[in-house]
Amino acid sequence: GNVVIRKPARPGREKAPMAALQGHLDMVCEKNEGTAHNFDTDPIELVLDGDWAKANGTTLGADNGVGVAAALAVMESTDVAHGPLEFVFTIDEESGLTGASEFPNGLLKSKYFLNLDGEEEGALCIGCAGGLNTVARRPVAFQPAGPGEALRLRVTGLQGGHSGLDINKGRGNALRILGQVLQALLDGGAAAIADLQGGSKRNAIPREAAAVIVVESAAVARVHALLAEWQSALRSDLGSFDPGLRLSAESTARPERVMNPDDARAVIDILAAQHHGVIAMSPDVPGLVQTSTNLAIVLTRADEVEIETSQRSPILASKLAAGRMVTTVFTQAGFRCQHSGGYPGWKPNPKSELLDVV
Repeated sequence: GNVVIRKPARPGREKAPMAALQGHLDMVCEKNEGTAHNFDTDPIELVLDGDWAKANGTTLGADNGVGVAAALAVMESTDVAHGPLEFVFTIDEESGLTGASEFPNGLLKSKYFLNLDGEEEGALCIGCAGGLNTVARRPVAFQPAGPGEALRLRVTGLQGGHSGLDINKGRGNALRILGQVLQALLDGGAAAIADLQGGSKRNAIPREAAAVIVVESAAVARVHALLAEWQSALRSDLGSFDPGLRLSAESTARPERVMNPDDARAVIDILAAQHHGVIAMSPDVPGLVQTSTNLAIVLTRADEVEIETSQRSPILASKLAAGRMVTTVFTQAGFRCQHSGGYPGWKPNPKSELLDVV
């Protein structure tokens, strides 16, 4: 489904290096509740609002429609003084980058490649981090819950954010915080852990996390006091980066089983110790994160705990090294790891000839 079109240079520009203009053909298909629309068969219903073209109850398709339109304008132009050009239109960007990842090697002849899918008018994107997902799983044994009360501990109020754009903003990670608090509870010997849940997407800094614990009735007040102490300390640590942190505990249905203490300790320790955040900054672009990792999701399943992370870097070796670092830490705690979803990046070159021309 990809399309490549070539156009010869305008007279006098035949010796210019060939350049490719690229955009993607698909869109995010979303509609408002109550809107009757079938994206497979129905055309977008345009609504003109002054100088703006909008859609009636659906997404418009302008995601990269504007980039494709810009390329088509150059393609049909008879007066733009361009060199030889290739126009590249790829499919399925939204749900997997399939058109790009399965594009055949050797087809394009261009020296320069301009992607027209920018998100900010007047801004140039000169680099991109590649990504890697690292998922860790560890078997855990369960035993009958002892006497006491069940509490659901919650970490809430954090800002979260995008694991690429916001990883260097000092925001709290709900999984890390939950691990630290539970470490303190286990150190006091007052709690057994029944369940851990937190985070929602691999590319999002987790805003919320929760644990179900069983404690002796006499220790409930101590749990609330410990949460208050940790909330104060962590708020001081996060400061204005993430001022809304809240730690709470509420009564919940008593679970039938809790994790074996050794297994629970291994899982909690890894949440508290696994690296999250910036690993390296760019030596070429001031303020730009070069390599990072995101501690993203924790799930308790029937007989195992699963923790999902993602690593980013525009440099392949650095991305893989970050994945190995995370894997090494997981392995030492008895987790087995699997990598998936890798995609390449490219390192920014502020001294690019093309950048100077643009």
